[in-house]
Amino acid sequence: MEFDDVIMGRRSIRGYKPKPVPKELIEEILKLAMRAPSSMNTQPWNFYVITGAPLDRIRAGNTERNLAGIPHSREFRIGEPFAGKHRDRQIGVAKQLFGAMGIAREDKEARQDWVLRGFRQFDAPVCVIITYDKELAGSDDTPFDCGAVTTALVNAAWSRGLGAVINSQGIMQSPVVREHAGIAEDQVIMKAVALGWPDDDFPANAVVSTRKSVDEATTFVGFQD
Repeated sequence: MEFDDVIMGRRSIRGYKPKPVPKELIEEILKLAMRAPSSMNTQPWNFYVITGAPLDRIRAGNTERNLAGIPHSREFRIGEPFAGKHRDRQIGVAKQLFGAMGIAREDKEARQDWVLRGFRQFDAPVCVIITYDKELAGSDDTPFDCGAVTTALVNAAWSRGLGAVINSQGIMQSPVVREHAGIAEDQVIMKAVALGWPDDDFPANAVVSTRKSVDEATTFVGFQD
């Protein structure tokens, strides 16, 4: 695929075919992703790629703890809830997704199931957990680099016909993830990426989120009109 086609065509995929993803293909995608920029070449990222029974145990543990009301134990800072225009954008994409899935505002059961899909890694056949070296905790460059490699990962996956969605819900119950993925104690769990073959019949996969314009986002300085 051409670069522009990858960037402009990629969508967040939340429904997957139950078809396995070859380990060799994932290795190819990670090799591409790790060419992402890295501050002073520190390369703080590591990946735990999970499938099969271990992933099923993570799904079950995440769901059980969520339904039991156990508070989240996310390891990377979560910050304050979104407000203002950022909250508006969050609500906007939620409306797009609920509309595509036919989930009504008053349908609490369907809305809860949608939330639980995130804790189940969207039922994808593969989950990639992005971690970083604990000795770098507190560095602002480290999460920036991990964000860069994660963006590169989802774009590389799309270029190879795979879909992905960057997912925070899947790592909110970190003890479950850490146990069943065998994550080393010297790692901080930062983010999850659901990965697999897109199910073209899943309505939410057709949703394309809106983006603010270049004019809204950019201030040009020193250019001639």
